[in-house]
Amino acid sequence: MKTLNQTSRRDFMKFAAAAGGGLFLGFNWSDSKAAPVVVDASQIAAGSVKFNSYLSIGADNSITIVSPNPEIGQGIKTAFPMVVAEELDADWKRVKTVQGNLDSTQFERQVTGGSGAVPHSWERLRKAGATARHLLIEAAAAKWGVPASEITTADSKLMHKASGKSASYGEFAEAAGKLTAPTDVKLKDEKAFKLIGQSVRNVDNKNIATGKPLFGLDFYREGMLFAIIQRPKAFGYKLKSVDSAAAKAMPGIVDVVTFENSVAVVGKSTWQCQKARQVLKIDYEKAADLESSEDHNRIFSNLMDNGEATVRRKNGDVETAFKNAAKVIKAEYQCPFLPHSPLEPMNFFAHVREDGVELVGPTQTPDRARGEAAKITGFPPEKITVEITRQGGGFGRRLSADFAIEAVHVSKLVKAPVKVIWTREDDMTGGTYRPAVRYRFEAALDKNNELIGYKLRGVGINSGNPTREDNFPSGSVDNLLIDSVEHKSAITTGPWRAPITNFLAYAEQSFIDEVAEAAGKDPVEFRLALLEKAKKSPAGEVKYDVDRMIAVIKLAAEKSNWGKKKGVHQGFSVYFSHRSYVAQVGEVVVEKGKPALKNIIAAVDCGIVINKSGSLQQVRGGVVDGLGHAMYGNMTFKGGTPDQSNFNGFRLIRMNEIPEVDVHFVENGISPTGLGEPALPPAGGAVANAFYKATKQRLRNQPFINDAAFKGIS
Repeated sequence: MKTLNQTSRRDFMKFAAAAGGGLFLGFNWSDSKAAPVVVDASQIAAGSVKFNSYLSIGADNSITIVSPNPEIGQGIKTAFPMVVAEELDADWKRVKTVQGNLDSTQFERQVTGGSGAVPHSWERLRKAGATARHLLIEAAAAKWGVPASEITTADSKLMHKASGKSASYGEFAEAAGKLTAPTDVKLKDEKAFKLIGQSVRNVDNKNIATGKPLFGLDFYREGMLFAIIQRPKAFGYKLKSVDSAAAKAMPGIVDVVTFENSVAVVGKSTWQCQKARQVLKIDYEKAADLESSEDHNRIFSNLMDNGEATVRRKNGDVETAFKNAAKVIKAEYQCPFLPHSPLEPMNFFAHVREDGVELVGPTQTPDRARGEAAKITGFPPEKITVEITRQGGGFGRRLSADFAIEAVHVSKLVKAPVKVIWTREDDMTGGTYRPAVRYRFEAALDKNNELIGYKLRGVGINSGNPTREDNFPSGSVDNLLIDSVEHKSAITTGPWRAPITNFLAYAEQSFIDEVAEAAGKDPVEFRLALLEKAKKSPAGEVKYDVDRMIAVIKLAAEKSNWGKKKGVHQGFSVYFSHRSYVAQVGEVVVEKGKPALKNIIAAVDCGIVINKSGSLQQVRGGVVDGLGHAMYGNMTFKGGTPDQSNFNGFRLIRMNEIPEVDVHFVENGISPTGLGEPALPPAGGAVANAFYKATKQRLRNQPFINDAAFKGIS
């Protein structure tokens, strides 16, 4: 049986066996305090050891590790082995990485989301590399009859200067594999890092460029069927009846089945299934309100004034502060729904057998896919395997499991292996969107133009809590009220890169600029003064690191030459999200009477930078993603049906519209705090504030191209 894109623990054993045996080290990702242990290769093959990742050093000097977290382009499959290789003093060219399958019994966090993979695994990875290096040194010391303290390592080599002896790691791998790993091992001083902090190419670059089968769409199993799903064309419809006779009669079609609220056309190719789907005759009936964008605007206005709000945070006497204020500033900001639009549309493979279930595909949450499969099939989780492929983008969309659920349903119904594939239109019109939200901000200034009161109300559509009540400026204002109201809708929503903060940061940072202007103060100095207040006399609990935020603000101001460039209009923004801090300065110039965005300068504190190349890509990608969607992204609805179904109607940023992005990292030596999402939230605010400096027009709605102020200047 031919299979493309098969990676698993078996691949790890294949690499290890090809290396001719050697050192096998098991280490536990779920317990950063647990010491790595030397493991016999036969135990790994039999699955009889209770460790959830492995590091091997073969007699051929190759080094292989299993990487558990799904790779969606964030570079984790490169960063993880870099950390191991650093502590091991390995020759990077000898390092190989294998994508691990789902193992929730052993893995504590086998998820890609929330920018949390590196912070979670940092210490575990370092211990694994350091332990392997210790064992190799001990083995060499015993063989050479010299003190272990006199042996040095570099580029996968052991060296004893006094005797002139040297050897590759591979020469001592087998001997090291017979030793007992220490319960504790000394880690490198961060100042001694040689690989970490350098620019390293992504380990999958060559395979991607040469078209090797890496992604979910590449997966193929001989004999499998394909399925195209027809979902309700409007949010609020439910399936009533299906006439599939014409579709079943078409070439290559094996069956047409229904489940839940969907109809699946199953056949021998995606093209045949797509053609057959077009002749289905389906009747729907209304199950919920069929909402339009006009309805959402009305709902926002009503709930903002009359909704029953949930108080998220309250400090001081807000009512009195506003009553006694010398000046009150008020503004509202609104954003639309957004699709995720990853380059690779949703897809998943499922084979429901008599003895269990096999799942293969791109998922950010493999355990969720398995859990849902267990509910559908009745099999216990241990009878369900999940193989994780590389993913062509996720941005939060693949945190959901709906596409995996569809594959399980169809495979169970047709009793065959099935791969479900979504078209771009399916992806855009049947997805889980970023929630639409409206914010109302109010600020109270005293006669000395000091900020004495702050209010924020967030109204969201299926957003949960659309605020981050403990983020800045909370803690810096004595009298503060943050509350929220939610509207429940049939339109499905879910996490979208940097959930909630992707728009909240833009709105908050734009409004803070409005307040700074009303107070007659420089926007940067205004923020720094608030942070000094949070540091010296906090108002309630401060749940962000004031010093780290101050540091990125000062670095961004320094690198952008804030306020000193002639003919350049600068806008500032800073935000804390997902444990990291990013400040950005947008720069706009006026050309032929029109404002043009030229540069964005970003200062980033994500702790220690592992891969400089990957980190720069994450920051630049996040900036462009945030900027592009703030300026152009828009999903509207009519009667529950999306108006946009492909990129001819959904505007993305274009190559010639991308500004220069200059990135600077804070070097503070703290452990990594995450980087997949934090650069996105500040982008919109930096650009909107820069446009205001150039035009004196405030941009309060996304996308900017639909804002009346932007239309007047573009």
